[in-house]
Amino acid sequence: MPAELFHQGGHRCLMFHDLCDAGGEAVQANQFLIVNNDTGAIIDPGGNLAYNALYVGMTQHFAPNRLSAIIASHADPDIIASLDRWTTATPAPIFVSRLWERFVPHFCKPGKTLDRVVGIPDEGMRIPVGDSHLLALPAHFLHAEGNFQFYDPLSRILFSGDLGVSLVPGADCGRPVSSLGTVLPHMVGFHRRYMVSNKILRLWADMVSGLDIAMIAPQHGAPLVGPAIPQFIDWVRELACGIDLMGPDNYRVPG
Repeated sequence: MPAELFHQGGHRCLMFHDLCDAGGEAVQANQFLIVNNDTGAIIDPGGNLAYNALYVGMTQHFAPNRLSAIIASHADPDIIASLDRWTTATPAPIFVSRLWERFVPHFCKPGKTLDRVVGIPDEGMRIPVGDSHLLALPAHFLHAEGNFQFYDPLSRILFSGDLGVSLVPGADCGRPVSSLGTVLPHMVGFHRRYMVSNKILRLWADMVSGLDIAMIAPQHGAPLVGPAIPQFIDWVRELACGIDLMGPDNYRVPG
């Protein structure tokens, strides 16, 4: 059962958060469906573990063959490894960083992505969804080299990919968090390792501080709402991570 993050008029945002039940074998992952009147887009549709349940679940709310966009924040397996099956289920174009244009076809049989991959330029772009659009926001090195987040101006939701992740059970991910302190212990280790540097986090914080954000919805874990949003932005602004923490001891020939 997806969590409904937003519903106003003909615009809906749904989050599928409990489809990757592999007995702890795989990381929990969220998949997002944006519906605007008679069309829609799917953000980070996931791997093959999620595909069957996601496809069936989507049909309760929207016909998958009417998707206008398959959107990937980056090219990790938990983001888009099911691409071969989605290219069969829908004729929708695939939006991904131009750095990954020639890599994502490796998830598919030969020819299935031909003329269907739209490379997002480094500066971002608008992706049409029905009568509205999503803004692809630069989020490079958070954590992938070519990485984007997606802001929906109607719902004011920032789909943040791997930034804002909390490693909690899928059953808990459908409940938005309004106080950062309740999930911070489940965030710290991930962000210290998967984010590249504090410089990048500061640039991101400066960029999003000018956005009207009602929710931050990451690709793993629970969405952030209310006071948790400025708390998170302030926290990452000061976080040492990635190369900030690396030194000679991390680069030694094993004994």
